[in-house]
Amino acid sequence: MNFIDKVIATSRKYDMISEGESILAGLSGGPDSVCLLHALHKMKDAFKLNITALYIDHGLRPDETGGEIEFCKDICKKLNLPFMQKSIDVKSWAKEQKLNMQEAARQLRYRIFDETSYETNARKIALGHTADDQAETLVMRLLRGSGPTGLSGIPPVRGNIIRPLIEIGRGEIERFLDAEKIIYIIDSSNLKKDYLRNRIRLSLLPMLKELNPDVIETLSKTAAIFRDEERYFEFIVTKTLMKLISRKTDLRIELFLSPFEIMDKVIMRRVLRRAINETKGLRGISFIHIEDIIELIKRGNAGDRVYLPGGIRVIKKYSTILLTSEPPVQLSACTLTVPGETILKEAGVLIKASVVEDQGPEVSNQDSGLWTAFGIFDADKLDFPLLVRHRTEGDFFCPFGFGRKKKIQDFFVDQKVPRDERNIVPLILSANDIIWVVGYRGDDRFRITEETKRILKLEIKQIRD
Repeated sequence: MNFIDKVIATSRKYDMISEGESILAGLSGGPDSVCLLHALHKMKDAFKLNITALYIDHGLRPDETGGEIEFCKDICKKLNLPFMQKSIDVKSWAKEQKLNMQEAARQLRYRIFDETSYETNARKIALGHTADDQAETLVMRLLRGSGPTGLSGIPPVRGNIIRPLIEIGRGEIERFLDAEKIIYIIDSSNLKKDYLRNRIRLSLLPMLKELNPDVIETLSKTAAIFRDEERYFEFIVTKTLMKLISRKTDLRIELFLSPFEIMDKVIMRRVLRRAINETKGLRGISFIHIEDIIELIKRGNAGDRVYLPGGIRVIKKYSTILLTSEPPVQLSACTLTVPGETILKEAGVLIKASVVEDQGPEVSNQDSGLWTAFGIFDADKLDFPLLVRHRTEGDFFCPFGFGRKKKIQDFFVDQKVPRDERNIVPLILSANDIIWVVGYRGDDRFRITEETKRILKLEIKQIRD
């Protein structure tokens, strides 16, 4: 099979090109992109293709860029193909986004390809990645500790991006160019060992070739095996996730817990990763965080939670696990209706207030329990109306049985109140004094005594789901 037939075979294998399509081809002047453009040109008549070449100036090699542009223009002129050039500011983008230069260049490059394909009505973007690029990527990701998804390497097709040379080695590409007497230029940055990929290409892979002369083909096939397995796993994950989702928005996803109890950890990781990737506000969670979430699911109690970077919280409930990046809810301030009922929507509770005559020694100052609590206070020590609000910095009170004042922040820590729920715990105030941390503890200064004549009785009922 000759070289062009191999390119056509790869294109058909992955359904890259349809007859009559417009294709935008990346052209840098290097051997891979030059080979790609010539191969597409040779396929042009057979597939009735419309081909446009695009050169992207990264702004990193000003001394070489002008010559490369003229070289690429000349190639396109000889092939009678349209030529375009665009510029990107990689250094500024890297600084602004706090990225390394290679990642910044990659992001901007793909953005320009997308924009230009839209301008030219090109349905496909053809890039010159080769089997050597595939091998380098697999080794690089292996060294960085990637899982099976990362080790599947560069996809031959991703959306509208196609890579017709992905199963052809660089050596074969260079032999084709020599046989066709096609000239190309070498990007000087590819000869420097400043980047990991270049060190792998220039140092590590030549050593591996001494052990296995066919190492490029071997690694390329290994990546293909990983991709096949990934497709199968993705099918399983899709079916599983459809059964797991309870509720979902852009900032949160809630999954049923019971299926996780019988789920293999391998599938659990993938399901969680997919759920996270499909929820905009959760992206960026790393492998170690996935392990923390699994530990919470398997061994945590209802109400336990994990706090992750970016304000993301994972909360285990009785029947679901909630992953959210929504800002914690904050209680709105209001006046307590006495006598009467006051609904605190954010806290999900109703407070029923009444003032009664002293009922004798059987009346207790103690709360009866979280969210089914009773607060009993000396009404004559209070300044009405009473205010309900969330905590503020510097708040303190004198808890029953503690003997001295305590900061609300320290009290919440001692009571293990989750950080994201501290601003929905209602505080009831008389003037500027906190008389009750609702559901937790009353203030000793307002407790009933033998001299108490009137009692404020507050009953709390939970109304949230």
